[in-house]
Amino acid sequence: MSLPTRGPCDGRIAQSVPASPSAPAASGWVLAATVLGSGMAFLDGSVVNVALPVLQKSLDASVSTAQWVIEAYALFFSSLVLLGGSLADRIGRRRVFVAGVLVFAVSSAACGIARNIGGLIAARAAQGIGAGLLVPTSLAILGAA
Repeated sequence: MSLPTRGPCDGRIAQSVPASPSAPAASGWVLAATVLGSGMAFLDGSVVNVALPVLQKSLDASVSTAQWVIEAYALFFSSLVLLGGSLADRIGRRRVFVAGVLVFAVSSAACGIARNIGGLIAARAAQGIGAGLLVPTSLAILGAA
């Protein structure tokens, strides 16, 4: 049995897209946008832990219901990371990144105006969807730049 000499991502793929020199200023903006995008998604995954006791008390939620505020985000984020990367390969990194940022921002606003624990859990799940789209594409954009 012989092993293939080339991997699944051979040189033809890299040669199919012409390389374009990017200006240093543009590279700085790309770096800033991708780091901020993925940074806010990762920060949001853990920052709610600090506010959970206050959320539980102010929204009159049980411990298990309040735990879903954290788990809804983690569940959707972790399950959609691979789909987000695959979708970016199919329809474009920038398009998926912008969609992820928009979903994340709108759902963050929804978290802020949630009046009950059910609304907060739904908004956190939507945040997880946005994060699942923007994190893998931010890393792919950064790698390509």
